[in-house]
Amino acid sequence: MYASPAVARSDELSLPVAPTSGGETVTQSAPVDLQPRQSEGWSRRTRTLLGIQILGTGSYVPDNIVTNEDLQARHGFDPQWIEQRTGILARRHLPPELATSDMCIAAAQRAMDRAGVSPESIDLVVVGTFTPDYHCPTTANLVQTALGIDAPAFDLHAACSGFLYALSTGAQFVGTGNSRRALVIGGDCNSRIVNQKDQKIAPLFGDGAGAVILGKGDAHQGLMCYQLGSDGAGGSLLDRPSGGTKSPLTAEDLAAGRHFLQMDGRNVFKWAVRAVVESIDRVLHQSGMRVQDVDLFVLHQANIRIINNVAEQLGIPEEKLWNNVQRYGNTSAGSVPIALDEAIQAGRVSRGSTVLMCGFGAGLTWGTGLFQW
Repeated sequence: MYASPAVARSDELSLPVAPTSGGETVTQSAPVDLQPRQSEGWSRRTRTLLGIQILGTGSYVPDNIVTNEDLQARHGFDPQWIEQRTGILARRHLPPELATSDMCIAAAQRAMDRAGVSPESIDLVVVGTFTPDYHCPTTANLVQTALGIDAPAFDLHAACSGFLYALSTGAQFVGTGNSRRALVIGGDCNSRIVNQKDQKIAPLFGDGAGAVILGKGDAHQGLMCYQLGSDGAGGSLLDRPSGGTKSPLTAEDLAAGRHFLQMDGRNVFKWAVRAVVESIDRVLHQSGMRVQDVDLFVLHQANIRIINNVAEQLGIPEEKLWNNVQRYGNTSAGSVPIALDEAIQAGRVSRGSTVLMCGFGAGLTWGTGLFQW
């Protein structure tokens, strides 16, 4: 009988509140009970989709490096606090003349070049992003036309889980024969949606995008097991309160900063560790795999303390984790595909490798996929 893994106590996972420039602390909301539950739905949502392969990968991060020391000079942030609590040393910010689509286009072009495929051979474009250039047209529309691709194109909005949602969606089209070559992208320009003077949030996020080309594979390749999940009860823990149809943007909202990303860091931290541990454990259990059977773990690069807590609870050795959070921060939907591309270029992934990818974030959402190369 399946047994859920033990989760850490809340006091073990508490993330100290960031001090403000005046030295006072910020009061956060009361704890929210969002502990994932291994319900029947977890089994129904945990599936296999083989016969698919990743033909090529690509990624893009802006040239502009913003270090912790830069944030100290600009806003008085404490570099040591940022490093100790997040593991982040630097992040990339996109220049004002560029947007999310530009990063996605650059990442996609690199993936196409490495896969050796032309725009004419791609018949589907899926972009995971929650920072689109516009409300409409979609970012995928802009990518599709810029690359000269004649194909349906659409965005998926699942925040930091966006790439896993987009990957599993593109895989459905390829696996059922409704697409021969699918371009799947995850990318976000987070520097445009956070208040750069907010010491609790701004240092965490950076900009970037990653892409993969999916095609038909043999019977052993593809998603050995994958799972997507959602818990909208925690939506208010990580949201942008103003700017949608529920609360159209007003001058008062702009003045109050309600159009910026808001986050209850303490509760998001605790939820993320629990959700990721249980989702990975379920995917491994259902596929008949153990941690030692997986060649590489590519987790969403949100915070090194989340990654370390997950690794400790599941017994994942450090050498099996690919981390770049120290250089890029949290790039949301771009996080997993950027890390995956780096790992592949470093020779850590080859034919026959098993790679476990996991994204988690606003919604609240999560997605885990065990991929056989």
